[in-house]
Amino acid sequence: MTNQHHPARPDVLALDIGGANLKAADGDGWTATEPFAMWREPHRLTDAIVAIVRRRPPPRRLVATMTGEIADCFPSRAAGVRHIVASAAAAATACGCGDPAIYLVDGSLVTPAEAVARPLAAAASNWHAVARLAAATATCDRAFLVDIGSTTTDVVPLVAGRPAALAGDDAGRMLSGELVYTGVERTPLPAIVRWLPHGTVRRPVAAERFADSRDAWLLLGGLVESSQASDTADGGPLTREASRIRMARSMLVEPADLSEEEAIQAAAWCGRRQAQLVAGALGRVARGCGWRPGQVVISGHGERLARMAVDRIGWHASLVSLPERLGSEVSRSAPAHALAMIARGLLR
Repeated sequence: MTNQHHPARPDVLALDIGGANLKAADGDGWTATEPFAMWREPHRLTDAIVAIVRRRPPPRRLVATMTGEIADCFPSRAAGVRHIVASAAAAATACGCGDPAIYLVDGSLVTPAEAVARPLAAAASNWHAVARLAAATATCDRAFLVDIGSTTTDVVPLVAGRPAALAGDDAGRMLSGELVYTGVERTPLPAIVRWLPHGTVRRPVAAERFADSRDAWLLLGGLVESSQASDTADGGPLTREASRIRMARSMLVEPADLSEEEAIQAAAWCGRRQAQLVAGALGRVARGCGWRPGQVVISGHGERLARMAVDRIGWHASLVSLPERLGSEVSRSAPAHALAMIARGLLR
């Protein structure tokens, strides 16, 4: 998916190399997103990067951040970082961009060799880039970023225009509440709920990937239909009818026995449970900081879930929406967009 802005050859193109998607942005409004199942085809990463870079005139400089190093095709994060850095470097050479710069979690851009030498600083660094963008957007000295994507939620404290995270690695961020493995597309339903309402009955949910959070959010109107989508639980289209059937399957009932109204009721319960999970994380992060934010900056394409979570926790904080300010496509690729702005010297 690519937006409609096509400027001349950019100085910088930033890549956010995840485990399920590749995202690119130039920091000036152009973005592109391409599904890429790292855990299935890591050997195709160079070609996939080349393809997304070549959607427009090649940049003079390529920069990259990543989360895909955690994919279980790699024996360790260090091995994942080495593979991603090598693939980005090979793609940059193929596109005539020279050596790429790799973003570290301390906010620096380094050579591929230094990134490989400091793999845990390069690993899972994309949240820090978008936190810098959110911090520059916030109008309050003490704010939170809530960035909800397809797979995860990031909660990042922002102090005086800078990220002020409690932890710097994934394990520490999960412990502090700053990283929550719940999102609006790829989270299996059994990871969200143990039962779903079906009329007057509470039906247990099978511990199997029969449906995902994307089915719930499509039924709730938080996502748009796509007959071409195939990364669903059953490989079928992302349509309301197909999502209704997947929701029925998760309860082991016949599709004909679950009406669309009942499917929406079940989806709403999933949404409320996810909001509870995110609200719990907000509370944990606030306790870790010792303060509550006066403002919450929302990013990603899970804005509706973020608003539900903030409303649930009951804080009297003002909300700033990056999807409203930047547009939904740029916000969905916010780490890549932010990284391009950092590389261009537009974010401190």
